[in-house]
Amino acid sequence: MLRHTIIPLLVLAGTAAAQARTPDPSLARQEGILQWVDTRIGTSGHGHTFMGVAAPFGAVQLGPNNFNKGWDWCSGYHNSDSICVGFAHLHLNGTGCSDTGDLLFMPTTGEIRVTPGSQENPDSGYASRYSHQREATAPAYYRLHLDDYGIDVELTATERVGFHRYTFPGEGQKQVVINLFDANGDDRATETFIEQQDNHTVRGYRCSSGWSKQQRIYFTARFSEPVTLGIYKDDKLAAGSSVERGINLKGVARLDDSAREVLVKVGISPVSMAGAARNIDCEFPDWDFAAAVRATSRKWERELGKVAVKGSDDAARRILYTGLYHAFLQPNLFNDCDGAYRGADGKNHEDPGHETYTVFSLWDTYRAAHPLYTLLQPERVPDMVNTMLDIYDEQGYLPVWHLYGSDTREMIGIQSVPVVADAVMKGFPGIDYDRAFEAMKRSMLSDYKGLAWLRTQDYIPSDKEGESVAKGLEYALADGSIVLAAEKLGREEDARLFGRRARFYTSYWDPETRFFRGRNLNGSFREPFDPFHSTHRNDDYCEGTGWQYIWLVPHDVRGLISLFGSEEAFTEKLDRLFTVEGDMGEQASGDISGLIGQYAHGNEPGHHTVYLYAYAGQQWKTARMVRRILNEMYTDRPNGLAGNEDCGQMSSWYVLSAMGFYPVNPSLGIYVLGSPKFSEMTIRTENGKKFTVKAEGNSERNIYIQSAELNGKPYPYAYIRHSDIVKGGTLRLTMGPQPNREFGAAPEHRPADR
Repeated sequence: MLRHTIIPLLVLAGTAAAQARTPDPSLARQEGILQWVDTRIGTSGHGHTFMGVAAPFGAVQLGPNNFNKGWDWCSGYHNSDSICVGFAHLHLNGTGCSDTGDLLFMPTTGEIRVTPGSQENPDSGYASRYSHQREATAPAYYRLHLDDYGIDVELTATERVGFHRYTFPGEGQKQVVINLFDANGDDRATETFIEQQDNHTVRGYRCSSGWSKQQRIYFTARFSEPVTLGIYKDDKLAAGSSVERGINLKGVARLDDSAREVLVKVGISPVSMAGAARNIDCEFPDWDFAAAVRATSRKWERELGKVAVKGSDDAARRILYTGLYHAFLQPNLFNDCDGAYRGADGKNHEDPGHETYTVFSLWDTYRAAHPLYTLLQPERVPDMVNTMLDIYDEQGYLPVWHLYGSDTREMIGIQSVPVVADAVMKGFPGIDYDRAFEAMKRSMLSDYKGLAWLRTQDYIPSDKEGESVAKGLEYALADGSIVLAAEKLGREEDARLFGRRARFYTSYWDPETRFFRGRNLNGSFREPFDPFHSTHRNDDYCEGTGWQYIWLVPHDVRGLISLFGSEEAFTEKLDRLFTVEGDMGEQASGDISGLIGQYAHGNEPGHHTVYLYAYAGQQWKTARMVRRILNEMYTDRPNGLAGNEDCGQMSSWYVLSAMGFYPVNPSLGIYVLGSPKFSEMTIRTENGKKFTVKAEGNSERNIYIQSAELNGKPYPYAYIRHSDIVKGGTLRLTMGPQPNREFGAAPEHRPADR
């Protein structure tokens, strides 16, 4: 139904058949390693994953937007939907909050409409229906047929340029709506600007406030065909105007009625319209759409090709490589080709000598995604860390949740601290370690969300500060990471200070109930106490329950075990975690998902928990639970994630666990062994070296490690060091159907805390 066209349907059909170009199906056909990436995974259920095109870690995430209908549309798109309101150049991937959706471009025909309409009545605006049967998806190529207009939209992207190709049907009025007002979710425009620079170029900017309070994005759009820009201010035509500034601005780029195939290159910049234009000149100055698809596909092939696997089934391969794709979508570049960027101080800065990044979902990603980057993206790690240090200089503390120029301060903890400490501990070059240490130290000595209490006492009072237990445990973890860095750098006094603070987690321990509990300022435990109960963001925990927060002491697992009094008591409680059930209440956090008993894989605080068995000499229990989670909590369907992707964290857990190990303490540089998913997995680390995990006899029945060898020598340890992996070599695991309870059981073979 071409409801907006003014051409009679019979004429349209004949003309379109004769002159319209059919999209090249080969662009959607993925070969080699890209055939295992299914970008639909996570777009249904509560995965909230991005749908569209992007380069690895690119500034542009170009894809379709739906009307936002709530939490499951955090990325702007949900697989259950079938109405498109435009193609935006910024998107989030798997977050629990909505934002971005900036710079909406929408090709239309017939009568000009500048508002999208509504879900209930899309015919009232320019929105269009679509069918997933006429949608093609790949990392570097996206295609959608707009049913209401008969337009085929094809998209690709470089790092800083979104590339559109529109194929229009027949004769009649054609245009591209540039919507600078609407975006996704809570994002609200605060200032917009648009102008026609010449007959092929439109440029402007959009400032907004939402989750990111000071977002600013500039663009330059170059059309392959001449356009005439009509500007609509407050949805009314500003007749005769070629430049306007306001809040509610839309531009309509009119095309010649005879136009069939129209290409649009949209460069973006955090700095200026001129910077956006230079980004186009730098990254893709010509108009070969297919070449752009191939170039970005090669970039994805290069990044995903850092992991090679043998064994297991096709579904597992799709989950693995789609997981890598999701992990490598962010953090996102936040500088122009010349290095200029917009700082957390709101000022433009010249090239600092490194790439600048944004979209740091650190409460999530410090646990597995950033450790994964140290293995597979070592060349990017110094730039990410130096970006964090620049943010510290500009705003006075390390980033919490940095999003397009400002810190959302969302979530608890300052979990860039473990990320920076990890880089120091692993000896990454190009980082000023003294500068890094001061940034960690001063951030943790700040007044951020309850930290001031730790200067006068050893816990955060629950009657004075919300989410006190979760904050206290996260802060103790971060303090523990500073201890490691201090010891490495010879800062003995700092090591003693933060070593004492790293033990503050014990102040929340109730020996009678054997839970971490909120304590009032007078020292009493908060009453009543229900370890199953959750009130979202309004209790002593953060998106979790007492059961889930028992285990958040990854920097001092031995100390945690000692609180139980014995290893037997510790493992008994851990066993119960996976079987016990209780009522979380009507106001429970929706993030508590992917439940096995009270273990919640759909949210991040417990991601390390299954690996704790190894610290008590029961690595085989870790193996059993890891396999269960790999098989039950991940599928290759659109609803294949147990919870929010959270900027690659959910997938990074899968990738690392499928390799056969996981970083319980994200700053220590050791990985606890689990149960590898594939019979063989090889990763390419720094300097072209390769590390292979060979799981001999591996199957869905043979999930337990019987014995191990590292580079041909017996290896009795239940963990492996980062330094051993990056040197290259082979970890050979002999797998079997029954536990070898002796493997990794001796105290000297268990994972270390230091």
